[in-house]
This record gives sequence, C-alpha cells and structure tokens, in this order.
Amino acid sequence: MKEFNRAQFAERLKELRAEKNIGQNALAKVLGLSNASVSYWETGKQTPSAEAVFKLALFFNVSADFLLGLKDDY
Repeated sequence: MKEFNRAQFAERLKELRAEKNIGQNALAKVLGLSNASVSYWETGKQTPSAEAVFKLALFFNVSADFLLGLKDDY
C-alpha cells in the first residue's frame, strides 16, 4: 500500500500555485483557510484535511489523487 508523501504533496502544491501565479495568503483566502495552513502544507509541517484536499483539487482543476501522489497526471 502506498503511503502519503508530504514532500510530494508540498511540491505539487507549490508548482500548481506557481502555474496560477497565486500567493499562499491569496490561496488561503479564496479557499476559506487560514494563512498558516498553506505554508504548513508546503513545508511538510502539517497534513491537509480531506476537505482541504477537495477544495485544492477543485480550485486547481486537478484530481485529489494527483495532489496526494497516487497519480502522476492531473
């Protein structure tokens, strides 16, 4: 069974933010999350909730499986 890889999630989130040219604080505001949440996910200090992964996937128009490292394509 594959395990959650925080580093891979963090890298994918950073890349998606860069592609959309949106900062951490702006992303947090759009998604109704705390500013610290995005920062903690990108540094691997915290794991996102299922609800947060869902919101991120919708915002970036990618699958949750991609964000979580279960698939290599959007």
